[in-house]
Amino acid sequence: MKRDIFINFLVVVFIVSTIFILSSALNAQEKALKLRYSNFFPPAHANSKLSEEWCKEVEKRTNGRVAITYYPGSTLAPAPQAYDAAVKGIADMSTTLFAYNTGRFPLLEVIDHPLGYSSGLQATRLINAFYKKFKPKELDDTKVMYLHAHGPGLIQTKKKISQLEDIKGLRIKGTGINAKIIQAFGGVPVTMPMGETYDALQKGLADGIILPVEALKGWKFGELVKCTLRNYGIAYSVGFYVVMNKEKWNSLPPDIQQIIEKLNEEYIEKQGRLWDQLDKDGLEFVKGLKGHVTVDVTKEAEAEAREKMKPILNDYVQMANAKGLPGEEALKFCLDWLRVHP
Repeated sequence: MKRDIFINFLVVVFIVSTIFILSSALNAQEKALKLRYSNFFPPAHANSKLSEEWCKEVEKRTNGRVAITYYPGSTLAPAPQAYDAAVKGIADMSTTLFAYNTGRFPLLEVIDHPLGYSSGLQATRLINAFYKKFKPKELDDTKVMYLHAHGPGLIQTKKKISQLEDIKGLRIKGTGINAKIIQAFGGVPVTMPMGETYDALQKGLADGIILPVEALKGWKFGELVKCTLRNYGIAYSVGFYVVMNKEKWNSLPPDIQQIIEKLNEEYIEKQGRLWDQLDKDGLEFVKGLKGHVTVDVTKEAEAEAREKMKPILNDYVQMANAKGLPGEEALKFCLDWLRVHP
């Protein structure tokens, strides 16, 4: 009799424990913080996959307390509206280029200039160091997760060239700051979306591009472009942001904020190294194509190119100063940082 009572007691304890565990799990599931992440890169792009990996890692490290729905390919917000989407809460997080909103982030525009970058990792580390140093108010309406920037942007043409002056009269895809680089050597900048560039090269509407070499594979421009001129004296980059709605960020528990902050630091390095891998992939892609050449220039040629970039850099300083921003200090910080971190 006593044995039966004891067994029944154990059964009751087991049932109560099971109900408690299940209800706790369901309760935790119900209370999971649900976030939406918007990305303009298409799903298959390596940068999109890395962002999706970040989302999954947040879920993993928070033990499911945060659940992120990922929207690649501008399915939640178009690239030019991505920042506003995060500000207004249409997306909880978003990422795209600063250059899509020229003039809105004037202090950070220094990153997009021809500073003579040597790699995507270098450019990515610089933009984050710059943000920590200057804390630009232009980003105050969001919580910055992390920033990154692609590898060196270089002149690449359909015909072989041996120096930058050889682009004189050639039509090169380039806009904004890039257009000034092209004009400095007598080229003719042609404005067009990336999606129309392949056809323009194929139909003879453009004679070349000014882009990082990752575009040779990523956009298949290597099938048409036959020469990559590696003169790093003109090497520019373009800054990207990953930001979060400020109200949503402030609503997160402190321990979750700490988890995400730590993850962001890791992904600065991951993102920078990815850009460099994509550049390597671009070069490998054209190695297997007939007729493509990579031309390296002398240190003297690079020094001459840097001199020709100075008026463009001075334009930035004047623009920033006119807006009451520390343009000269910002430029000096970048150039000094690049010298110390080649």
